[in-house]
Amino acid sequence: MEKKDFEKNVVVAVFKVESEGYQALSELRQAASGDTYLVSAAALVKKTGNACFYLDGFDTGAHTANDAAVGGLIGMTVGILAGPLGVLLGGSYGALIGATVDAGDAVFGASMLDQMADKLDDGMVALIALAAEETPAVLDAKLGAYDAVIARFDADAVADEVDKAYEKQAEMARLAKIEVREKEKAEFEAQMEENSEILRKGFSK
Repeated sequence: MEKKDFEKNVVVAVFKVESEGYQALSELRQAASGDTYLVSAAALVKKTGNACFYLDGFDTGAHTANDAAVGGLIGMTVGILAGPLGVLLGGSYGALIGATVDAGDAVFGASMLDQMADKLDDGMVALIALAAEETPAVLDAKLGAYDAVIARFDADAVADEVDKAYEKQAEMARLAKIEVREKEKAEFEAQMEENSEILRKGFSK
């Protein structure tokens, strides 16, 4: 069935009860498509401490005709949440990576990562799904059966946000390497100075 004209959304549902998140994921896995929707991929992540961890997920391999720009988006999103930037969850991703999403792109009127930072507390789980939808009613009914906060974000906008996050993460890694090299250099120079001082004192005796 052709779904090329359906809206491409990243649907995020935040659960207070972990088992409900697993159940919702299982139901999506078993019924990943219908007359008015197609779930291409989904992942369940858990906030533990200051970071998110991947719990479970699936990729149906089924995509709409215009999915090229968002291929692999769920995996990339999980990679950001579970990576170095993940420890910043609870802060402002939008300010950090310079990403913004128009109010019309999300229920909450902010970037997806910012909204997860705001809504996902320690111990909670989030279901993140890439979906092509004619109407949000079907997935809302499936996810709304649980105690969950649901939001939708334009998939192309999320893809751009995640790309910027990866760029920021790469820049953080580059700066970290420079900092380590500078620290090692300073430590080496200090050790050389200490050795020289020892030698000078030795010769002065």
